[in-house]
Amino acid sequence: MTYASHIFRHSNKLRNAACIRRQDHAVLVRWFANNASPSMGIGDDFSKFRQYGYVPREMDGVCKSSSKGSFCHTNRAGNIARWLKKEGDKVSPGEVLCEVETDKATVEMECMEEGYLAKIIHGDGAKEIKVGEVIAITVEDEEDAVKFKDYKASTSDSAAASTGPSVTPPPKEEVVDKPASSPEPKVSKPSATPDTGNRVFASPLARKYAEDHNIPLSNIKGTGTDGRIVKADIDDYLASRGKEVSTAASKVESAPAAGLDYADILHSQIRKVTASRLLLSKQTIPHYYLTVDTCVDKLTDMRTQLNSLQEASGGKKLSLNDLVIKAAALALRKVPQCNSSWTNDYIRQYHNVNINVAVQTDNGLFVPVIRDADKKGLSKISEDVKLLAQKARENSLKPEDYEGGTFTVSNLGGPFGIKQFCAIINPPQAGILAVGSAEKRIIPASEPGQFKSASYMSVTLSCDHRVIDGAIGAEWLKAFKGYIENPETMLL
Repeated sequence: MTYASHIFRHSNKLRNAACIRRQDHAVLVRWFANNASPSMGIGDDFSKFRQYGYVPREMDGVCKSSSKGSFCHTNRAGNIARWLKKEGDKVSPGEVLCEVETDKATVEMECMEEGYLAKIIHGDGAKEIKVGEVIAITVEDEEDAVKFKDYKASTSDSAAASTGPSVTPPPKEEVVDKPASSPEPKVSKPSATPDTGNRVFASPLARKYAEDHNIPLSNIKGTGTDGRIVKADIDDYLASRGKEVSTAASKVESAPAAGLDYADILHSQIRKVTASRLLLSKQTIPHYYLTVDTCVDKLTDMRTQLNSLQEASGGKKLSLNDLVIKAAALALRKVPQCNSSWTNDYIRQYHNVNINVAVQTDNGLFVPVIRDADKKGLSKISEDVKLLAQKARENSLKPEDYEGGTFTVSNLGGPFGIKQFCAIINPPQAGILAVGSAEKRIIPASEPGQFKSASYMSVTLSCDHRVIDGAIGAEWLKAFKGYIENPETMLL
C-alpha cells in the first residue's frame, strides 16, 4: 500500500482552518509558515504546496522499502492499527506516527517534518482508509494546534480522496482558459484515449498479469493516469468475477435461519487477500496431487544427533520441518522444472530456490519466505523460520519477508497431527508440498515371517499441470524421498 504524505504551507494566522480544502490526496497534512511562493491555486491562505513520501509505481509487483516504511503498491485501502503519538505531541522526522495494517502486514508510518500533531482524523482501529485520504493534521507552532481541536473532516473530502486517484486533474491551462462547462467530460477522461484508435494503455506489469490469467485488456477499465490499466485493476476484475459466480450462494447464506444464534465477524485484510488468492488459484490453476510415504527413522536419528551438537554449542534445536525444508530445496535444485511458474508465452524457471513456509497466526495465514534455502545450512534455516514465524505472529512482516518465493511447504502434521492433506497452490508458483504427521507402522522385516516397526510420514505434492507433468512431479517426489530417507546426503 502506497501512502503519500502531502504537506501544505500556510500562514501562521490559520485564518480559515475550519475550511481546509483537501481535494489533493493526502495522508498527512501539515501547516507551515508563509515564507514560500504561490503554487497550485489551493486558496488564499495557501502559499505553496509540497509533496513528500511515496508515489505509487508498479515495479514488477514487488513492494519497495525505504527508511520511511514499506507499502505494497497494489493496495488501495488499509486500517489504522494504532497511533503511537497522541494529539498535542511534538513530532520529529523519522519518528513513527502510527501503524497501518495493509492486506499482508502491519507497517509503520513515519513523520516527515518537525512539528506538533494537532488533530487525528482517523483513530485507532479505523477501517478501510483509502489511499490518499487524510488521516491527521500537524502544525509547525504548538499554539496553532488548539485551532484544530474541533475540526472534523467533511464527507466531501472523503469522496474527493476516494475518487481522486482514478481521475487525472486537467492541466492549469484548461482550468484558466476554459469556463466550467459540464462535469461529464471530466468523469469520462480516464477511459478516453484520444487519437489512439483501439490501443489500450496498460503498465507492463498489468499486461503481464493479464496475460498470465487470460484476461483481455479490453474488458478492463483503467484507473491509472489517463485511463491507464494498472495491476490493481486486474485484481479488481478477478475479484468481481469471483463475486459474480458466488452471488446467488451469498444471498442464500446471508439470510440466517430463524432461531439461530450467531455473530458476524468482519473480514480482516489478510483474510480478504487469502480468500481472493485461494479462489483465484482453484479457478485458474489445474491442480493434481501426488502422495508418497517416506520413512523418517534415519531423519529423526540425525536430528537427535544434530540437536546434541546444537545444545553443546549454545544453538537452538532443529525441528523436523527445518529438515523437510532443506530436503525440498535440494529436490528443487535437482528437478528444476518444479521450481517454475506459468505464463502465456513461456514457463519461467527460477535459478533461486526460495521456499515459502505456511505459518498460521491469530491474524490469519502468512507465508514468509526462506531465501536460497538450498544454499543455507540447517541451523540458518531453523533460525530464519523461527524469526519469520515470530514476526508473522506479531503481524510485523515486511514485504521482503514474504515476496519472491518459488515453492511453498505447508506442515499440518507436526503442529496438529494431520495424517495427510492436499494444499492449494500459492500463485504464481507451480507447486506446494503438504506435510503430514509421522506415525509408527508395522512393516515386513528382511527375514521371512518377521516384522518390525518404522515411522512413516505422508507428503502430498500439489502440482500445476500446465508446468509440471505427472512424471516430473513423480521425479521430484522421488528426489525428496531420497533426501528424507538418506538424510546424510543433504550434507554433501
